[in-house]
Amino acid sequence: MNYKVRSIRAEEWRAVKALRLVSLQDPVAHLAFLETYEQAAAHPDSFWQERAAGSAEGAVETQQIIAEGPDGEWVGTLTVLIEEAGGTDWAGFPVERKQGHVVAVFVRPDHRGIGLTEVLVDAGIEWAWAQGAERVRLIVHEDNGRAQRLYRKVGFEPTGVTVPLAQAPGETQLEFALERE
Repeated sequence: MNYKVRSIRAEEWRAVKALRLVSLQDPVAHLAFLETYEQAAAHPDSFWQERAAGSAEGAVETQQIIAEGPDGEWVGTLTVLIEEAGGTDWAGFPVERKQGHVVAVFVRPDHRGIGLTEVLVDAGIEWAWAQGAERVRLIVHEDNGRAQRLYRKVGFEPTGVTVPLAQAPGETQLEFALERE
């Protein structure tokens, strides 16, 4: 594989924005992301600048990791959030121990099926371990079988925790986790 996997740099906010907008146009974006293309496109540049700065190389609470193709094009990404014990997560659930939370996983369709997503997830897990996380988790829509298969393949297991989707009553997401050994 001739790809470079690395953390973003703060000055790359335009590329962060561009790849996010591409990801939100994916046919399964409605199952994978809690934001629409229209919502993301409406954010001012300052939003993207802050987002990139807060998740760039050297940040300790959030890290966005990208895969660059041989030509330098960004072809995949994921973000890992560190959730501290004693707090609550985005859905209002208590966080019992320090954990990484993988979000916003995306690989361009023409780069799928070659193991790139697995490499990105592994890089995200390693970053979370380096931050002292005791486990890494992610939330996946109940109908997103493709993502569930991928996460199981890289070692994540369902925890039994379900998260109702506020923006889609009656739909739920499933928590998958990987425990630190």
